[in-house]
Amino acid sequence: MLRGIDAYCERMGPGYWAEPINAVTNAVFVIAAVIMWRRSADVPLARALSVILGLIGLGSYLFHTHAQVWAAIADSTPIAAFILVYLFAINRDVWGMRPWVAGGATALFVPYAVVTVPIWQAVPVLGVSAGYVSVPVLILIYAALLWRRTPALARGFVIGAAILFVSLLARSVDEMLCAHVPVGTHFWWHILNGIMLGWMIEVYRCYVSAT
Repeated sequence: MLRGIDAYCERMGPGYWAEPINAVTNAVFVIAAVIMWRRSADVPLARALSVILGLIGLGSYLFHTHAQVWAAIADSTPIAAFILVYLFAINRDVWGMRPWVAGGATALFVPYAVVTVPIWQAVPVLGVSAGYVSVPVLILIYAALLWRRTPALARGFVIGAAILFVSLLARSVDEMLCAHVPVGTHFWWHILNGIMLGWMIEVYRCYVSAT
């Protein structure tokens, strides 16, 4: 028997359209993916990231309609892939690492997340999104390290991290505000994240195109 997942304020039953706003707002990911695909013809990894961005929207749509364990995997896998591919792209094309070194540096994200997630779980409000908080923090670390080397790229990272923090807040207060906001606030996570991920691709694309 399939096990249903009821994790969001908007879901009031097991039906396919039990989360219509959470489902439909995933279109933002797809729209951002199409825009960035068209803008990234000369940057192969930016195009790859655009494809993954579209898959994030599809996976999240499946999760918010089917609400099953397999759909949760379809939701989370492209997100992990986007993080790792983006880190590899920055390590290789901005830091100038050889591909195998960039791959090794990218793999360090796994122990980084394992160590830091328990820390974020203790943070009020954002603790429910502890699995994601490590990402904007890492973006800010990269921004600080790259500030003198590539200030425009670093500023782009800061903007991306700020948008992600706001979207994490929307994700985190969804259940808390359920009594006052019946549709919840999770859909803002989709809207802001779609914008943020598209922005991060654009920041990387601009750097590569300029250099």
